[in-house]
Amino acid sequence: MANGYNVAVAGATGAVGVEMIKTLEKRNFPVKNLKLLASARSAGKTLKFKGEDVVVEEMTEASFRGVDIALFSAGGDISRQFRPAVVSAGAVMIDNSSAFRMEKDVPLVVPEVNPEDIKWNKGVIANPNCTTAIMLVAVAPLHRAKKLRRLVAATYQAASGAGAKGMEELILQTRQVLDNQPIVPRAFVHRIAFNLIPHIDSFQENGYTKEEFKMVNESRKMLHLPELKVSCTCVRIPALRAHSEALNLEFEEEITPEEAREILRRSPGVQLADDPQNKVYPMPVDATEKYDVLVGRIRQDISRDDKRGLDIFVSGDQLLKGAALNAVQIAELL
Repeated sequence: MANGYNVAVAGATGAVGVEMIKTLEKRNFPVKNLKLLASARSAGKTLKFKGEDVVVEEMTEASFRGVDIALFSAGGDISRQFRPAVVSAGAVMIDNSSAFRMEKDVPLVVPEVNPEDIKWNKGVIANPNCTTAIMLVAVAPLHRAKKLRRLVAATYQAASGAGAKGMEELILQTRQVLDNQPIVPRAFVHRIAFNLIPHIDSFQENGYTKEEFKMVNESRKMLHLPELKVSCTCVRIPALRAHSEALNLEFEEEITPEEAREILRRSPGVQLADDPQNKVYPMPVDATEKYDVLVGRIRQDISRDDKRGLDIFVSGDQLLKGAALNAVQIAELL
């Protein structure tokens, strides 16, 4: 389509939807016509795209007629509800929710990790969970070189993971703590200001949370390693946006930190931030609003007798690489 594509953004007024619109503009995606869709209560609002006001419309089954690509960030129930309308209109749904990620006939894609999986889509392509996406941008190139066997992750997830309301709550509670005011948590199960919460999503029977399971299952699917050993602990922290993760990696083959740096230096979507002597390492404040995932603290796992283990630390913008940017990159691949 030489003159561009008709693009719809579903959930346009949410934190990720707004980033999707900005990312389409910044990356100069060939948009012929942009349709902004949201719930009835947001209809009539205007959002800027390339300097012009675009009116937000109420999303209905008829909204997708003539649309080529529909970027969805409106929650799993909405994605499920509108999937038939999108697919029957001949559009491709790029969905940011967890609704279809583990369905066999839906590719789960990060363009730097498994772009080839896009080819077998049947009208829906899923965006992985933000923590999985950020992690695999750093891990996949190392896996391709040395074959990953086991991965243990501890995450440090920003308030933005709970959307705009999560970020607002962190700012509000920070003021309330400093002013000695009472705090009533709403977006999170406990106070988030000056605190950590080792609980994201609901707990399962084995003591892991749904968020932790997402990282296990999505990593296996995207790396095409159904037997990959994965364990993780997901923690919410009082950072505004950009998730960080401490990763312990075990490979089939030996790998040194120097080799890892060389591999990562050449890897798309990765920025090396690994100079501890000069206090350079990944931090959420530096990853915020950056497209690349920052990778550093690369060192040999000293708990092993061989050189098949590495410890690394990563930070990536949850709203960008973890969501909006990844969706737009999938659209670019399409």
